[in-house]
Amino acid sequence: MIEAEGPMPLDRYMSLCLGHPQHGYYMTRDPFGAAGDFTTAPEISQVFGEMIGVWCVNAWMSLGQPSPFALVEMGPGRGTLMADLLRAAKAAPEFLKAVDVHFVEMSPVLQKLQREKLDAHATWHASLESLPNMPTLFIANEFFDALPVQQFEMRSGQSFERYVGVSNGQLKMGLVASSWPGGADGVYEVSQVSQNIAAEMKERIEACGGAALIIDYGHVQSAAGDTVQAMHRHKYCSILDAPGEVDITSHVDFSKLSSSPTLSQGSFLKAMGIVMRTEKLAEKLDGEEKKNFLAATHRLIDAAQMGELFKVMCVVQKGATQIYPFEAT
Repeated sequence: MIEAEGPMPLDRYMSLCLGHPQHGYYMTRDPFGAAGDFTTAPEISQVFGEMIGVWCVNAWMSLGQPSPFALVEMGPGRGTLMADLLRAAKAAPEFLKAVDVHFVEMSPVLQKLQREKLDAHATWHASLESLPNMPTLFIANEFFDALPVQQFEMRSGQSFERYVGVSNGQLKMGLVASSWPGGADGVYEVSQVSQNIAAEMKERIEACGGAALIIDYGHVQSAAGDTVQAMHRHKYCSILDAPGEVDITSHVDFSKLSSSPTLSQGSFLKAMGIVMRTEKLAEKLDGEEKKNFLAATHRLIDAAQMGELFKVMCVVQKGATQIYPFEAT
């Protein structure tokens, strides 16, 4: 395509590498776990999804127990988070009676895994447009980091956009003059797709009622920096290596998604009771199994691991009381 049409902006390159119908990374494989390229929190420990389940039940109650309501997961991976969430929600039978599960998922490979994982009825969607008009709880765990970003580079007051081209048969990154109104010298990332989806989620919450829980790695204040990265077999590699064969992500700029309150993942999970739940389940384990189970929770909440890098944002319908544990932020 580059040879035929010329260099393409980074966001288009990312979009094709990840979502091309035939060759896209997410369209052709299960990327999760030890045999894949990366591991997400639901795959690290069941207690992660259980804590999200506790939050959802509490959010539903805080919003007046709407019935029916849509529980929508954006980019649900293997379906592990939803399975753990619904298992934890068995403690609230009325919640399960009212819930209508929906997945927004573009990958046919992952859709198949989700169908195998979920015994409960669920409906699949390619986008938010076909979701039902009813009160909605959105869950988006490591969804926004995989959406395409543009990169702009400021040099001595001049603005350039990063493009991917071909030189001597190899993919190369280059600069094209841009009218982007930048600031100080440095690299800046903009994900218009992320902003559009976040706005669409917020509009639906305002129109129908509900809330959204967004969990991802990133920062709460906009800043210069090149955060686009690629992973293959749990190791970093160049984003230009093997297009369609490696995962490409970037750090999420939470300030561009919403002005809603944000907590670190560690603070959120501790507030939801993850330490107590882990210790209770660990009582039934022994030896290496117990050690690994405790280590998994530590990985999720420790500031030096996932506890600080990952953030949790809560967007709630206008006029509603902020949902625990975000009311104090």
